[in-house]
Amino acid sequence: MWKACIFDLDGTLADTVESMAYVANGILESFGLPAQPVEKYKYYCGEGAEMLMKRCLLDAGDTELNYWKEGSRRYRQIFAEDPMYRVTHYPGMPETLWELKRKGARLAVCSNKPHTAAVKVIDTMFKGVFDMVLGQQEGIRRKPFPDAPLKIAEALGVRPEECLYVGDTATDMQTGRAAGMYTIGALWGFRTREELSENHADVLAESPEDILDIYEENAND
Repeated sequence: MWKACIFDLDGTLADTVESMAYVANGILESFGLPAQPVEKYKYYCGEGAEMLMKRCLLDAGDTELNYWKEGSRRYRQIFAEDPMYRVTHYPGMPETLWELKRKGARLAVCSNKPHTAAVKVIDTMFKGVFDMVLGQQEGIRRKPFPDAPLKIAEALGVRPEECLYVGDTATDMQTGRAAGMYTIGALWGFRTREELSENHADVLAESPEDILDIYEENAND
């Protein structure tokens, strides 16, 4: 049954929270606003650069969002140039991905991170593993709309119901379900078990290695 695995990036494949906080806090401070705690970025992220900047600007005191447009532009620009500051993969993730690939799974990344930055992160950390990377770009509605995962499934030549969709946020669970895919909630990521369960994850994974077991249960039936 399962022929493909589609992964979110931030909080699922890689721990990028310090990277996002570093860039956004630098932008806040350039506007004379206070930096925000790194932990808050686990909740600022997940719905694209514009929403991340909106949330941190509001918390920093820009209640009129006077800096939103310029802040979002700078955020995308900086990440396009260098998205790798303090980015690390989660333990067991590279081995899990290569084993899935060895077993015949098609692998893809579906991210609300700007497309150029998403491609750079994947090429740096997981070069040669993924068949396709799709980040946020013009013409494709960002998650939780199902446009991106459906586009990926079509490009990989698989049906949505043959795809596992792996993510760590409510947005990811909503995206996978809207696309008609089987959703796996990543408990090692940025959000809580409760959030993933409340947003109807089909199954929860304690570690990347659990994805292998889920895939093997119904692979190529």
